[in-house]
Amino acid sequence: MSYCVYIFLDEAGNLDFSQAGSAYFVLTSVSARRPFPCFGELDSYKHDCLEYGLNTQYFHCADDNRHVRKRVFDIISANVVDMRIDCMVVEKRKTGLALREPERFYPEMLGYLLKYVVSKELEAGAGEVIVITDTIPVNKKRQAVEKGVQSALAKMLPRGMKYRILHHESRSHYGLQVADYCCWAIHRKLQTGQTMHYDQIKPGLRSEFDIFRYGTRHYY
Repeated sequence: MSYCVYIFLDEAGNLDFSQAGSAYFVLTSVSARRPFPCFGELDSYKHDCLEYGLNTQYFHCADDNRHVRKRVFDIISANVVDMRIDCMVVEKRKTGLALREPERFYPEMLGYLLKYVVSKELEAGAGEVIVITDTIPVNKKRQAVEKGVQSALAKMLPRGMKYRILHHESRSHYGLQVADYCCWAIHRKLQTGQTMHYDQIKPGLRSEFDIFRYGTRHYY
């Protein structure tokens, strides 16, 4: 019996390809189906935070204090086997000049990740895919980037595949917040070598692909 799979996406790093930019750009997806694992626990913990006196609108790993961060990672790790986590790593210095424009880079990288993840979900029985990304991180070119994402997916996903891609603020859905935490853990491992939180999500990590590992000519 087919089912609907939700794919939540987040990114870490920036789109600055100068020396001042981040060394890596990481795109992470978290796939899940209803009833969503851990979302009830996260909602309960959010209200614990409010009752404790924290003004917690939503969870955001980089901004949350270490106590909140630890508890959220504990909740995710306890449910991680019921999710599918995939990530694509871009070592930015290897990116060709023609690909560095945000309206091309972001859609193509997102398209390659989703092509792989969606194919795995189709094999597992998914009949419909709803992709929810955080708000596109390029304010001035957001419309062009969103159009590019739609175009890239139309080329990469199976013909006739029923899917939708939505751009929501991360505060709107716990799935986006889980993706943010997972992406932060992966990016932190790459940037600093610290693996404590990465190790917590690792049992649910199905793929961690360096897109330039096998050569870069195709992307130039």
